[in-house]
Amino acid sequence: MFLSNYSSVLFFLTFSVVLSVVIFSLPYVIALKINDKEKLSSYECGFNPFKDSISEFDIKFYLVAILFLIFDLEISFLFPFILCLDMLNFFSVSTMFLFLLILTMGFFYE
Repeated sequence: MFLSNYSSVLFFLTFSVVLSVVIFSLPYVIALKINDKEKLSSYECGFNPFKDSISEFDIKFYLVAILFLIFDLEISFLFPFILCLDMLNFFSVSTMFLFLLILTMGFFYE
């Protein structure tokens, strides 16, 4: 009785695992493996490297990463807050506004 209830789940789980293995292994069997000098050479963004790989990055890349973290953090905390906004008291709402103020100050600082 117990097994018959979950037989369809077991079937779909087995089917999905087998299908995933087939889909991921098929390119390795079918694809041509011809290596040449151009294919094995290193490149950066489609161009050959100009300098040594241990070089400094432009500060703009770090600023974009920090901006992404600020907005990602803001959304990840703001979404659950909005879902239960009607059940919160004044202290909870003011704490969230303080959090948003600190994130906004970090955005303007950057």
